[in-house]
Amino acid sequence: MNPDSRLALFPSTTKASFIRRLNRFAIECSIDGTVMPVHLPNPGRLWELLFPGRTIYLSENRDVSRKTRYTAVAVEREGTPIVLHTHRTNTVVRWLLERGVIPEFENAEVVRPEASVGHSRFDFLLTNDDRPLFLEVKSCTLFGKTIAMFPDAVTTRGRKHLRELAELSRQGIPSAVIFLVHWPHARYFLPDYHTDLDFARTFIESRNDIMMKAIAVEWSHDLSLGTHIRQLEIPWDLIGREAHDSGSYIIILNIREDTNISIGKLGTIHFQRGFYLYVGSARRHLTQRIQRHLRKRKKFFWHIDYLRNHADQCTALPVRSSDPLEHELADALRTITHWYIPGFGSSDCSCETHLFGMHNNPLDNPQFMDILLDFRINRLDKELP
Repeated sequence: MNPDSRLALFPSTTKASFIRRLNRFAIECSIDGTVMPVHLPNPGRLWELLFPGRTIYLSENRDVSRKTRYTAVAVEREGTPIVLHTHRTNTVVRWLLERGVIPEFENAEVVRPEASVGHSRFDFLLTNDDRPLFLEVKSCTLFGKTIAMFPDAVTTRGRKHLRELAELSRQGIPSAVIFLVHWPHARYFLPDYHTDLDFARTFIESRNDIMMKAIAVEWSHDLSLGTHIRQLEIPWDLIGREAHDSGSYIIILNIREDTNISIGKLGTIHFQRGFYLYVGSARRHLTQRIQRHLRKRKKFFWHIDYLRNHADQCTALPVRSSDPLEHELADALRTITHWYIPGFGSSDCSCETHLFGMHNNPLDNPQFMDILLDFRINRLDKELP
């Protein structure tokens, strides 16, 4: 599948160095030593991409009324540009459709963008083999080595789109979703059941009603579309086996000041300020277990309950799997963390501990995110041909 010309999304770009994320739609960058806020047209978490020092591609805003001079349009990962500008995803997919390079859409024609039907609006109304078809487009920037996943944050809107498209299909109007994956090395696509299990379940339930497509593309350093365009395989059997509410999890807690805390039978323990990573598991009802950990007001039962009551911030990261991974995950975290609390959360296993400490937020640490990617995504590579 090779396009006959090159698509350039942005006429020119400026490179900057990422510093930090300010909010959902703004980041802070250093441009030739000058620190300034930059618009980010992507509400996703982007934890696996945005690290301090990463190269960001900026496009200068022509509208002088904008609050920021620049918009962040791409970030480099392993030397490869990853497009972040979600509003341009439809431009790319339309360009591919018009050149007939997407399998099963070779004869498709765009009737109109932003097509409404009833109370719903979708990205495109097409004719495909002389039949009307509603198409929704999603931008995918979450991936491991060969596997891409969507979404990277809970998406009620995305789940709603799947349900509406499935209903249209049941009424006799064909529908489709194209996930545009900005990683040329991807070969497989899965819904991210770790982050949004409800979306994954809807994805599975809709497979016979909606034409699901995942297309991987590559971007050159001038942010023109490369010639590498590949349809990804969706391993339905693997998704059905793994997308369940069981597995392991990491709870990240922030203790702002040195403090002594009574931890049940462990007694009083000194906790230095910093970030703590607790590893646990649940053979079923993983979501309920995590939600309980996040609450402060509850009857204390586990060691983590006592610590949670003293934490200002608490983040949960599920690792859903059909295999028991809790102890392997604890072993992996021990290699990158700065200290640990002996006996914490490990009274029923042979591990020395399930609680580890770090000076800085692990979500800003590439080594931590590599471990999370390995356990959530890359470990599945061995399950695929």
